[in-house]
Amino acid sequence: MLGLNKKDATLLGVVAVLVIFAPFILNPFPADSAMAQFNAGYPDLMQRFVIFGIFAVGFNLLFGLTGYLSFGHAAFLGVGSYSAVWMFKLLSMNVIPAILLSMVIAGLFALLIGFISLRRTGIYFSILTLAFAEMSFRLAYSVLTPITNGETGLQLTLEDPRILGQTATESGGIPVTNLFGLEMRSTEVLNLGGWSFQFNNGYYMAGALLLVAFYISIRIFRSPFGMMLRAVKSNQQRMNYTGLNTKPYTLAAFVISGMYAGLAGGLMASMDPLAGAERMQWTASGEVVLMTILGGAGTLIGPVLGAGFIKYFENIFSKINEAVLHSWFHALPDGLENAIVWVFEHFVGSGWHLTLGLLFMLVVTFLPGGLVEGGQRLGRLFGRKKDAEEKTATQSTPAE
Repeated sequence: MLGLNKKDATLLGVVAVLVIFAPFILNPFPADSAMAQFNAGYPDLMQRFVIFGIFAVGFNLLFGLTGYLSFGHAAFLGVGSYSAVWMFKLLSMNVIPAILLSMVIAGLFALLIGFISLRRTGIYFSILTLAFAEMSFRLAYSVLTPITNGETGLQLTLEDPRILGQTATESGGIPVTNLFGLEMRSTEVLNLGGWSFQFNNGYYMAGALLLVAFYISIRIFRSPFGMMLRAVKSNQQRMNYTGLNTKPYTLAAFVISGMYAGLAGGLMASMDPLAGAERMQWTASGEVVLMTILGGAGTLIGPVLGAGFIKYFENIFSKINEAVLHSWFHALPDGLENAIVWVFEHFVGSGWHLTLGLLFMLVVTFLPGGLVEGGQRLGRLFGRKKDAEEKTATQSTPAE
């Protein structure tokens, strides 16, 4: 199906099911229950899941296949966001031209940075990409203020020309982003008993693009081009000794990866038409590295899982403050309640990074292959149990 083998087609189908039914899967608890704190099925967070999933999938095409560790991919994310907002300001509020421009500009920017950075390998390549990302951040923050609006960020105004669209709505407001009239922020709510499920247009558009991006990544992984990138990761020096020039392959991987990041940046601006220099900081580049390693570098679905895992912690656990903790343990004696709250508040709220760091250490230590390896181990464990049960049943059945 679609040029994929059975295993890859099944994997694509799993991702499609997760994207389609995410509003149900991510809202397991009733809206009025104490556990509703852990529900993640609201539009803003679901959009982040798929957008950063695209970002991580693209980064994995570079790091997972070639072994080149880039600390500068946030630059392409930021460039994509700025490009999309400028398209909204100058052309129209339709997201398609904005997303296309984001990918093109990010790809050209990646071509420039990659052409220079890929002259070095290893830690030197990583430092070069980090330097370019920091320069991009500083340029956007203070030097290129006529283009980026500096620390305030680039945003829409009523004075924007928008030559192919409305400059203002009938009520005098700024038009919203749309897909041929379908508003990205439009959300339908389905109430079933105590549960509330939200279906957002912007999320499903981003989810469709995630499926396309994931499908393309599978085709790249299974292609001769992907095999060449794996060979680069395995032993680039030996390949150079054979007379094969590997630079065009690594540069192509770098540009494709940058275009994925530009797509993610364009989608972020499409959901919320605002672009700031903070999207180009080195911390954003480090975050996508964590996503990829945590999920499983070099695997297909690993980066998507890692992106969802980190964004869930960032948005859910960071909201658990002292008041929420007291509401959970209010039935306990005051002294015990205060002691438990004092312990837990160091791992949630503003301390959620500590919990994520501990989990990351455990995964790296015991699951070097990331969350995907954990799933594979569980699959083998249950598979062995099933085989053992079938063997026992066969032996206990008397021969005829």
